[in-house]
Amino acid sequence: MRTFDRITQKPGIMGGKACIRGMRVTAAMVVNQIGAGRDIDEVLADYPYLEREDVLQALQYAAWLAEGKDLALAEEA
Repeated sequence: MRTFDRITQKPGIMGGKACIRGMRVTAAMVVNQIGAGRDIDEVLADYPYLEREDVLQALQYAAWLAEGKDLALAEEA
């Protein structure tokens, strides 16, 4: 099973969402910035306490979730 040593989850932090190393920064916050067109260096400038590996692992976590979940997606036209 894939492990994510930089992704943590605790009920009292950010509503139990997946966070980066116990900080109040969710994996989704990081992934959304990349999805909005920002590059890793820009994300790191916004969150100077994050490390490049944090961003990469957030992306890996998002990919893992996308592979393992059945979601209703829009059909191709």
